[in-house]
Amino acid sequence: MVVSPSTAWKLVLALALLGAIVLSARARAPRRALRGSELFRLVLSALMLYVVGALAWLTHHLALAVLVYAAGITTAALAAWLSRGDDSEEPPAAEDPFDEEPPPGPDGLRFDWDAFERDLRDYAERSRTVSA
Repeated sequence: MVVSPSTAWKLVLALALLGAIVLSARARAPRRALRGSELFRLVLSALMLYVVGALAWLTHHLALAVLVYAAGITTAALAAWLSRGDDSEEPPAAEDPFDEEPPPGPDGLRFDWDAFERDLRDYAERSRTVSA
């Protein structure tokens, strides 16, 4: 099957844009998120590229419209990826997150797990002797 050059560049462009969108959603998030004002400017730039693309399309400059739309889609994908960054300032804890003592309940009392396990074993033993 022979693909015309007109169709070939459209397929390549579609695959490239699809790749940019998938990467923005699936790639590892950046270490830091973009600040709100910078993210706003990036999204506004993508929207302005869409407007310029629409104007180019309305004035019958189709190749230019396609390129500007592609730039807008790529910019929006970049903004989506950059917005996924982690804002925590401190590195993740390297120690085991297991607490020796569980936090107190809402009424300030601690739950006695040892007594719970003893009572559970006693209950299991009684239910076995009753059914036997």
